[in-house]
Amino acid sequence: MLDAAFSALGQVLDPATLLMLLVGVLAGLVMGIIPGIGGTGAVAVLLPFVLLLEPPQAMAMIIGAVAVVHTSDTISSVLLGIPGSAAATVMLQDGHTMAKQGQAARALSIAFTASIFGGLLGALGLTLSIPLARPLVLLFASPELFMLTVLGVALTALLSKGNMLKGVIAGLLGILLGQVGAAPTAADYRFTFGQLELNEGLNLVAVALGVFGIAEIVHLITKRGAVSSVEGLGGGWRIGARDVLRHFPHVLRGSLVGIWAGVLPGVGATAGSWMAYGQAVSTAKNKKKFGKGDPRGIIAPESAAHSIEAGDLIPTLLFGIPGAAPAALLMGALLTFGIETGPSLINDHLDLVYTIIWAFAIATVVGAGLCLIGSVPLAKLCRVPFPILGAGLIVLLFVSAYQEPQQFGVLQVMLLLGVVGWLMKVTGMPRAPFLIGFVLSIPMERYYFLTDSLFAPQDWLIRPAVLVMLAILILPFVFAVRRFVLRRRAAGRPTGQADETNVVAATPDAGEATLARTAVMPVIAGISLVVFGGALAMTAGLSAQAALMPRITCVAGVVAAVVLLARELLVARRDGYERIDWKDGIRPTVVSLLWIVGFLALVVLFGTIIAVVVFIPTFLRAIVRWSWWKIAIYLVVVLTFLLALRGFADIALPVGYLTPPPLR
Repeated sequence: MLDAAFSALGQVLDPATLLMLLVGVLAGLVMGIIPGIGGTGAVAVLLPFVLLLEPPQAMAMIIGAVAVVHTSDTISSVLLGIPGSAAATVMLQDGHTMAKQGQAARALSIAFTASIFGGLLGALGLTLSIPLARPLVLLFASPELFMLTVLGVALTALLSKGNMLKGVIAGLLGILLGQVGAAPTAADYRFTFGQLELNEGLNLVAVALGVFGIAEIVHLITKRGAVSSVEGLGGGWRIGARDVLRHFPHVLRGSLVGIWAGVLPGVGATAGSWMAYGQAVSTAKNKKKFGKGDPRGIIAPESAAHSIEAGDLIPTLLFGIPGAAPAALLMGALLTFGIETGPSLINDHLDLVYTIIWAFAIATVVGAGLCLIGSVPLAKLCRVPFPILGAGLIVLLFVSAYQEPQQFGVLQVMLLLGVVGWLMKVTGMPRAPFLIGFVLSIPMERYYFLTDSLFAPQDWLIRPAVLVMLAILILPFVFAVRRFVLRRRAAGRPTGQADETNVVAATPDAGEATLARTAVMPVIAGISLVVFGGALAMTAGLSAQAALMPRITCVAGVVAAVVLLARELLVARRDGYERIDWKDGIRPTVVSLLWIVGFLALVVLFGTIIAVVVFIPTFLRAIVRWSWWKIAIYLVVVLTFLLALRGFADIALPVGYLTPPPLR
């Protein structure tokens, strides 16, 4: 085994292999920066070149891209509040908050340093898994996998501390949204309203970019200012590196969570990163700083995000079961050389396995190092007035969301969810539980169906791992309710009253929940009640298997929405509502949203190129008041970038109904 490891190291250090590794790293970094593209897009771009290379060089190139995608997707999340991927939404909790406090370089330094350690620990875990993975994986059957998904969603209550009820409703709404489309356990389509585009469910990229990306763009364009007005954004990268070393136990725990999330099917980088964040919150001594710019809230999920990629490779290489889409493409690349994954790969091509491990470790260090070098100048983007950046970001978000399944319906869903995300932001309803619920909805349903089919309840509920997870699930809620009641009694307030100060402080939208105490909140609770009640009524025509999980979700949602509505009406009756600022609050937001709606309308009618040519000059002239020569330079840069993506990265640009043939 050692001979194979050292032989593989020699192959990786060969100049030709190192060059291909660097090509993969650069491709992964570029694709990671572009919202919504991710590791699948990076590997797909490189896949056509595989046949031109030797196996070690091809694997180094592909692994180089896979290893660093979650390094660069952090950049836009931290600096702009626009997630580079669904997994990077966790960076909005403390990373973007730190950037708004004038510590952008420190936040990036923490993220990139943690990514180095997470990737290296992931590579170590992949190495150790060769003799140990099979018995570990077999310990988890469907009951444990089901409880793991339940735990992943339930931990969102910890992320919503101070407002657990809103967090529960957000999580249930996410689960319900994830149930749109074909049922995994029966031949039924659910909540599609006769629209063929919804048969395959909602696209994760569109959901994440809508709830977080569009919502944040609307908010920042309305503000018209920069992300941060604090001086000294470019400093602090040395402090960030020291933060990681000071909180190194969170690196270790986050990496372990990430490896395990990668190994287990259906969990993935998004849920794994949030699980690592929840683990960091639940094990920290001082929890009040989370959501306010705490380094630990960056370290744990960023370590997990990079170890997850290594964890994905464990079932892929050892058992021939890809843990994620990039891993499936890696399997395809190996098959082009006639190499099958699984036991035969370990027995006959052990040196190639170690080549993959060495390439992953080196690529992690190189990618994070390149990003770390650029953290100081990148941090200064936070001082640029956001409408200047927003013009290009609006274009990029719609192009990114369009890639799969290349239908205009996806863009409309993203825009609609952008409105939902903005409402959640300004009413203090946490968005993280919504996304986690959406991601884990189908795996949760699938594992429950398997558990119910193979085990009697009295059998699977007493399995040791299930009991441990039940305890982890129940105890924090018991303690939270106890603290809630004691705090209200000590303050002399009714237990039904919400402490909105704590709510705001516990979310990345701190200080921005401007409608949390207005008449909008009971309306939101009422709409939630109608959504859950209406969805429950729609399950009447479904088979028993297809209706089971939606009914459980809807009943829980109805109960939670009724409690929230009653609480809001009780508080309003006693304290009254705050006045809604229509002139300076709502009206500018509507105008900002109309700019985005106008761009989408141009895309649908005339296609991307014409829409950009019309939208960007109009937007920059009206909002930023730029001179025409500045606008011309900006426009040329955006068009060149889009055409380069289409020509070299095979990125599809939306084509409108009236697009001239030369531009199609």
